[in-house]
Amino acid sequence: MSFKERLADDLKEAMRDRDERRRNVLRMTIAALHNAEIAAGRELDEGDELAVLAKEAKQRRDSIEEFRKAGRQDIVDKEQAELALLGAYLPQQVSREEIVDAARQLIQETGASGARDIGKVMPALMQRFRGRADGKDVNEVVRELLGA
Repeated sequence: MSFKERLADDLKEAMRDRDERRRNVLRMTIAALHNAEIAAGRELDEGDELAVLAKEAKQRRDSIEEFRKAGRQDIVDKEQAELALLGAYLPQQVSREEIVDAARQLIQETGASGARDIGKVMPALMQRFRGRADGKDVNEVVRELLGA
């Protein structure tokens, strides 16, 4: 069963169960995937689908942070519930140690030696951890290792 079929089946189940929050999250996710397909002009592969899903989760994490700063706990709770629902579809996130190990290996392979070489390392790392790591975390690790 493809990822989109799984989402569609889960949407039908949420509608039957009258689970509005789950239904809404699934509808938004399906719409985001559809919009990404239109933008790409082709059907998305599994990596692209995961990237869209990771983007949706990141938007929720950013919203949680901003609403928490604004003191809007009601919206924070809503966003956290949506993030938890999305988390069921996301692959296991890699640990910081895995990112550090991969970054060290890639830095050695590319011969990167300073802040100006971040551009040599970041694209390859992001490709390797596509959908399984937040770019902010990867960037932070690379900057630490390169002394930027």
